[in-house]
Amino acid sequence: MDGVDAALVETDGVHVQPLGATAFVPIDQGFRDAFRALERPDPENASHYDHLVGELTAVHADAVDAVLMAAELDRSQIDVIGFHGQTVYHAPKDGVTIQLGDGQDLANRYRVPVVADFRSNDVQAGGEGAPLAPLYHRALARDLNKPLAVLNIGGVANVTWLGSGDVGGDDDILAFDTGPGNAMMDDWVRAHTGAAFDEGGALAQTSHVDQQALSTLLDHPYFDTLPPKSLDRRGFDASPVSGLSLEAGASTLSAFSVAAIVRSQQHMPERPERWLICGGGRHNSTLMQGLRDALGVPVDSVETVGWDGDYLEAQAFAYLAVRAMDGLPLSLPTTTGVSTPLTGGQVFNPC
Repeated sequence: MDGVDAALVETDGVHVQPLGATAFVPIDQGFRDAFRALERPDPENASHYDHLVGELTAVHADAVDAVLMAAELDRSQIDVIGFHGQTVYHAPKDGVTIQLGDGQDLANRYRVPVVADFRSNDVQAGGEGAPLAPLYHRALARDLNKPLAVLNIGGVANVTWLGSGDVGGDDDILAFDTGPGNAMMDDWVRAHTGAAFDEGGALAQTSHVDQQALSTLLDHPYFDTLPPKSLDRRGFDASPVSGLSLEAGASTLSAFSVAAIVRSQQHMPERPERWLICGGGRHNSTLMQGLRDALGVPVDSVETVGWDGDYLEAQAFAYLAVRAMDGLPLSLPTTTGVSTPLTGGQVFNPC
């Protein structure tokens, strides 16, 4: 809920050419507060969100304008826009996932096709609807040594495991949410200090982990559930740390994210020889050092292999938009749990 990332990608939906310009447009505090007020959204009542959709779409249009300006391109020079929108509800077991945004409005603004609603087709087919970036990770990692893990630490952490067999084989990719990423830490710090997050993991570094609280947090059936599997950002209860100090709570929740990531290896056919980290969590030095200590193999930000960890997700949905236009799969049995490789997305043509 901090803002909108936009990225320019040249791709045929299989290979990725040198990546283009990027841009970030922040969401103002009042708008963030309006989203947080939807702690218990009503999936049966779309009008529940109407007051947010127009403003949200306008912010995304600002992001498109910003990335075109950075690339010195005219809007007529882009072929398609991948528009993920803002997730406000994700309950795949109930067959529901909701991402806000008006794809038709965006298509009309730019006079180009817009692909939106990437997750619904997968969820309606019995899949988890997430994560959807793994096929993009595989395209980027074609020439890297494997087995390799690409870990995105956002509000929730999700991993793409890429095996050491033939590149491109669907048996050599596995993806799932590992557990909490930044969300529980951010919520804890916000509730106690008003700050948006624990910058650099500084608070977490000043205290010890409460082992009893950590053990209680880890005693959750999600971790032993076989993948593919996914989570909502509110999937875990933070009450085990409720009686701790600010610092001890931050330290324990940081350790919880690390431990959940480490435990994810029990579901991988081979343990990764290297972990590449993207998402905001890679800026948290306490979290990164915890992963290095616990995993015992190289743990690096994706920048070390020439990727852009701040814009990987935005790039992924540009890539997936092209795949959707060509009817190519966006998800696989080993990434979301659908029974067969499945395309998705809804195409909005300008009118």
